[in-house]
Amino acid sequence: MQVLVRDNNVDQALKALKKKMQREGIFREMKLRGHYEKPSEKKARQKAEAVRRARKLARKKLQREGLLPMKPKVMPGAGGPGGRGARPGGGFGGGGGRA
Repeated sequence: MQVLVRDNNVDQALKALKKKMQREGIFREMKLRGHYEKPSEKKARQKAEAVRRARKLARKKLQREGLLPMKPKVMPGAGGPGGRGARPGGGFGGGGGRA
């Protein structure tokens, strides 16, 4: 793998290298090789990954054909789910309301 450094801009070259490595799956492979994986675990993981890929492909196909609604576009700063809105109970965490 090779990345060119232009105008002594090492940060940009490093970013490009990381992106390429991510795309190739090198980080994922390094994580998997960090510990021993039993053959049965490896087989189960690969089967689960294949099922996940097949489901994703089928879902995308149905969305393209219009049989499933498209995933809503997330607008940054729109304050959707998971945002920091007001919650019942207020104040700092803990909840419960015990006195």
